[in-house]
Amino acid sequence: MGLETEYGVHAPANPGAGHTVLSVEVVNAYADLVTSRGGSVAGTEWDYGEESPLVDARGWTLPRSAAHPTQLTDQPLTDETGQPVHLLMNLVLPNGARFYVDHAHPEYSSPETTNPLDAMVWDQAGDLVALAASQRIAQADGQPQVLLYKNNTDNKSVSYGAHENYLVARSLDFGELTARLIPFFTARQVICGAGRVGIGPTGGAPGFQISQRADFFEEQVGLETTVRRPIVNTRDEPHADADRYRRLHVIIGDANLSQYATWLRCGMTALVLSMIELGTAPEIELADPVTALQSISHDPTLRATVPLIRPLDGTREVTGLDLLEVYLRAAEAHVERFGMADPATRDVLNAWREAVQTLRTDPAAMADRLDWVAKYQLLAGYRERHGLGWDDPRLGMMDLQYADLRPDKGLYQALLRRGSIRRLVPDQDLHDAVARPPRDTRAWVRGRTVEAFGRHVVGASWDTLLVRQDGAGPLYRFHQREPLAGSAAQVPGLFDDPRAAGAYDRLLEALARVQSRR
Repeated sequence: MGLETEYGVHAPANPGAGHTVLSVEVVNAYADLVTSRGGSVAGTEWDYGEESPLVDARGWTLPRSAAHPTQLTDQPLTDETGQPVHLLMNLVLPNGARFYVDHAHPEYSSPETTNPLDAMVWDQAGDLVALAASQRIAQADGQPQVLLYKNNTDNKSVSYGAHENYLVARSLDFGELTARLIPFFTARQVICGAGRVGIGPTGGAPGFQISQRADFFEEQVGLETTVRRPIVNTRDEPHADADRYRRLHVIIGDANLSQYATWLRCGMTALVLSMIELGTAPEIELADPVTALQSISHDPTLRATVPLIRPLDGTREVTGLDLLEVYLRAAEAHVERFGMADPATRDVLNAWREAVQTLRTDPAAMADRLDWVAKYQLLAGYRERHGLGWDDPRLGMMDLQYADLRPDKGLYQALLRRGSIRRLVPDQDLHDAVARPPRDTRAWVRGRTVEAFGRHVVGASWDTLLVRQDGAGPLYRFHQREPLAGSAAQVPGLFDDPRAAGAYDRLLEALARVQSRR
């Protein structure tokens, strides 16, 4: 599993600057920072030859002529005249992640991980990467400050994503996958929503809602990610052995700052996918999932009910918490049935149970763990002290300030400093994840090759590495179709001394072995 974050970007002193230009500055600033410290991003170009964003999991390919421009992620960015932009647009980082310009946003895509705690750690490492890039720009003489926000909307009708990716079996029927996921995705926002001031795509109606993204979804199922957004996205771009695997590309979800919310979001979803693969997931049908998604989001009291097609436990109307509890009970039975006694799974189940029970009885008690509750408590207290309506612009500014990555300005950061937000790992773990990839996936070989053999790396993608010795000689393309091949245990000692005699030949041999693993 892995996460993607598109950061909101803003230059207060340069209001006329285009977001794409600002995003290019952010990416290049981080490249400059890494190389100035003696590190390497290898000047790496992204290998677009392995991208297939228009292949639909339902069995067809969308014609390029019919695709929205933002869907064409398999080609380099161009400027307003259609000419390619030649500044660095894609960085493959030493931790195996990708940091790049996704149209109008700087985006960090975390390396592949095998458990929800690691997924959270390397996602939060991305916040440190983005913050470091912003701070690098601010250090330059005469350079307008560029601010980055981990949020999902500008409240002017634009939304940007916080996506998740999960490896699932290709043999699983996609229709079954979709049917079982829709009710879960509709409901899980009550735990992993980021909270938002305003109702509707422009935030024009006063109020506070649970999710930043809910009002921007219009379909149940579809290929698009920026228009007519679907609850279940059908992009069939596995970045792995397509005969064996599918990458479930989850676009419905908020950008969480809370470690706890991020971890639990990934953990719950992984358990639900396990249930679907093994045939134990609940069979629930919502009468209108898109309306239900928004109804649940619009009610921070958690009392809103949504209609079902078939009764559930004798009722045709359920709350978001009711839905999550049905999935929780099924997950507990699933874990018991299949003997999943590992501590990581038990931790997720216990936290899931505690969250549902606490949200039923005392939602405010989750303010130390869930973003939307923390934000709501903060804003509701300010609103009450000053007698403000939810349409007061000061509350909108506080909503934005919650997501500010700057340690001395962000409201989330302030809560974290004073101990009001629960941490799951020490800060050092996050800093280590900026510099090193996960040890148990192919991200190890990708990230460490960039760091140790950067001068030889010509290009890269999630499942390929292109190398050439010191810019001369034959070009080699190595595939990494198996996401668990290329771990640290499989290439011991490869990166110990990259400048020793024969090191490049040993790299070629190791990449060939990784390529052959299945």
